[in-house]
Amino acid sequence: MASVFDPERFRENISNIAPRLERYLADRSTRGLDLVDPAVLTKAARGLMTTERDRIADFDADRLNQIVDLYTGTGIHVYSPGYMGRQFSGVVPLAGLVDLVSSVVNQPSTFYEAGQLPNVAERLMAEELGRLIGWDPGRLAMVTTSGGSLANLTALLAARNRAFPGMLAGGAAGVRDGIPAVAVSEEVHYSVTRAAGVLGVGERQIVRLPVDRSGRVRADRVAPALDAAHRRGLRVFCLVASAGTTSMGAFDPLAELAAVTRPRGIWLHVDGAHGASLLVSRRHRDRLRGIEHADSLAWDAHKMLFVPAPCTLLFYRDGAAARGAFGRPPGGRGASYVFDEEPDVYSALDSGDQNFECTKRPMIMPLWTLWAVYGPALFERKIDRLCATTRHAFRMLRAEPDFDVLHEPEANILCFRYRPADLEPSALHRLQLAVRHRLRGDGRFFVSKVDVGGVAALRVVLMNHRIGTAHLAQLITEIRTTGQRVLREEAAAPGPRAERSPR
Repeated sequence: MASVFDPERFRENISNIAPRLERYLADRSTRGLDLVDPAVLTKAARGLMTTERDRIADFDADRLNQIVDLYTGTGIHVYSPGYMGRQFSGVVPLAGLVDLVSSVVNQPSTFYEAGQLPNVAERLMAEELGRLIGWDPGRLAMVTTSGGSLANLTALLAARNRAFPGMLAGGAAGVRDGIPAVAVSEEVHYSVTRAAGVLGVGERQIVRLPVDRSGRVRADRVAPALDAAHRRGLRVFCLVASAGTTSMGAFDPLAELAAVTRPRGIWLHVDGAHGASLLVSRRHRDRLRGIEHADSLAWDAHKMLFVPAPCTLLFYRDGAAARGAFGRPPGGRGASYVFDEEPDVYSALDSGDQNFECTKRPMIMPLWTLWAVYGPALFERKIDRLCATTRHAFRMLRAEPDFDVLHEPEANILCFRYRPADLEPSALHRLQLAVRHRLRGDGRFFVSKVDVGGVAALRVVLMNHRIGTAHLAQLITEIRTTGQRVLREEAAAPGPRAERSPR
């Protein structure tokens, strides 16, 4: 067993793995995805597993190298300019090294005595980023969570307990003054409605707010929707706005929404998992105008702050509200093995009473280290570059007669369709799916798809600063070539042809 924990063996393994990761980072080829049949990959992975069961197997450096090569050689290639499909990015390499340090020292960050520097780093980043939000640094609070979905759930719980304090002790029996309800955009992330369901807010208690063609909540329709909900006996305790919707990257009008929610005492939560990072950019932070009026904000650093996933920051304008999510009910039992009856200077930094997680990775460390070493300009420049590249892609696609661009990009997400003819919606839908499927199989470009108005569209999320005009031109050419091939094959196949719209 001693050899398994041998520091010299650790150094040897690092020496073997580092050159492989260096080659991975240096690869500039356009290959967004290597999609392998699950059965084939399972067979390959099983073949790398030792058959030893009764004793610790002898270390095999070649086996380890093959595992690393299989890992880096399959799936998406987040550093490739062909990767344009998802909202997580290639990380700043230094952040990956710090994440390795976190894995080795293994200091969970929920309690100060276990993870001292991570807890201090959380406070420092709360100050730095809270200043960009515009909240009082003496009142705000920030906790890290393992992903935006968990952050949204935690914020909704805090909002519910403020509006219905009796539920903390009495559950549904503690509800007074109306049925708990949540108002959300029609484009809200699915985690929000799932979180509402966890809290006992069913589908009939979800108030859907209409959006415009770009996916933004129509502020003029919010008050009537809330009034209609009130007449149905619903009491909306939280309105969830989006700062960068997943589908189209739309930013809801936060200032206008706050003007409706504040007089009604409704908690305004902003799901800024994708778009909150624009606060770091002086050029683009106006997209979040009005964020200072929100009650809480979910912010994924593993998206546009380019650190390993997961790393989500959940901010509260009023720090006291952070503890409202998990306040102990009267007579309830506390976890005395971690919570102190009399907090001291150390336990005052604990965050265990503010989130679900007890054992939590010190996910703040890569972000804080980058901020400490490079400063905020690193993030600002990359965000500005990505937004500018997306605007350029918009102009390129708009100039192509056989492409429909569905919206002007507000950040780095753009949706469009390849439309070489006046196809009926069902045929147009099938064409986009077929093009995306074949692009994925070819492996050079990885783009995603989304339904817009009930019809599929192609979607790019530009997370890589290496993407340039030449790559965008190649993508357009490949989509066109692939789409034409699909249509030719459909025309040659027996059976119904692709329907065309009547002129």
